[in-house]
Amino acid sequence: MMDHANRTWTKNFILAGFTTTATLRPLAFLATLCIYLLTLAGNLFIIILVQADSGLSTPMYFFISILSFLELWYVSTTVPTLLHTLLHGHSPISPAACFIQLYAFQSLGMTECYLLGVMALDRYLAICRPLHYHALMSRQVQLWLAGATWVAGFLAAIVPASLAATLPFCLKEVAHYFCDLASLMRLSCVDTGWHARVYGTVIGAATGCNFVFILGLYGSILKAVLKLPSAASRAKALSTCSSHMTVIALFYGSAFTVYASSPGSRPEGADKLIALVYAFLTPFLNPIIYTLRNKEVREAVKRVTDRIRNILKGL
Repeated sequence: MMDHANRTWTKNFILAGFTTTATLRPLAFLATLCIYLLTLAGNLFIIILVQADSGLSTPMYFFISILSFLELWYVSTTVPTLLHTLLHGHSPISPAACFIQLYAFQSLGMTECYLLGVMALDRYLAICRPLHYHALMSRQVQLWLAGATWVAGFLAAIVPASLAATLPFCLKEVAHYFCDLASLMRLSCVDTGWHARVYGTVIGAATGCNFVFILGLYGSILKAVLKLPSAASRAKALSTCSSHMTVIALFYGSAFTVYASSPGSRPEGADKLIALVYAFLTPFLNPIIYTLRNKEVREAVKRVTDRIRNILKGL
C-alpha cells in the first residue's frame, strides 16, 4: 500500500506542454501569439461592430456578440499557459491556480454549449415562426437567455471541478498545456471510475442533451426550409444558419472526441492536440466564419467605415 505522503503532490503541478526543438520553439511561440492576438482583435471587432451599427441590432447579432465576448475569456484561460510552456518548456503551476483554471475553462466551455443552443433557438424562431419572431425574441428575452447560459454554465462546472480538486495525486506532470479534466484524472492515486461516471453524467447532460436539442431545432428548420416555394428563398434561409452550423461542427466535433470517451482510451498526447481545435482554433475562426461569409456584416463594416471617414473629413 502506498502511504499517505506519496498520495499527494509536493508543491506544484508541472504542465508538460508540447515537445518542440530549440529551433522550432520561438517560431511556435510567435505563431501562437499572433493567432491569439488576432483572436482577441477579431472578437473585439465583432462586439464593437454590433454595438456601432444599428443594422446589426437584431437578436442573431446580439447573440453573436455575446459569443465573441465569451470567446475572449475562453481563449484567455488557456493560451497564456500555452505561450509560457512554448517559451520555457515544462511550466510549474500551483494546485490552486490549476483548479481555478480548470473551473474557468469548464464553465466557459459549458456556457458556450448552452449559448450555441440559444442561437439555434433564435434561428428556429426566425425561420419557423417569422410572424411571432420579434414578440418571442424581445430584448428582455434576449437578455434573459444570454444571462441564463452564463449561470447554467458556471453552475454545471462546479461538480467536475470540485470532484477533481478532492482527488489524491501521486504524479504531478500534467500531459497537457493547461489543467484539463482528463489529464488531471490520469495523475490520481485512486481508481477514478466513479469520478468518470459523475463527470460523464454532468458533462453529458450539459453538452449531449443540448446537442440533441440543437439537432431537433435544425431538423424543424430543414423541414420548414424545404417547404419554401423558391430555390432562392430556401438558399437565403439556409445561409443565415450556415455560419452557426459550421461553429457547432467545429466545437462539438472536437469536444465530444475528448469528453465522450474515458480518459484512458486515448494516447496521452491526443487530448492537447484535440484541445487546440475547440479551445484555440475555434475562437480564432469564429470571427472569420461570421464575417467573411456574411453579407450583412460586410455591409455594416462599409457603413461604419464611411461614417468614420466622414467624421475625419469634418475635423
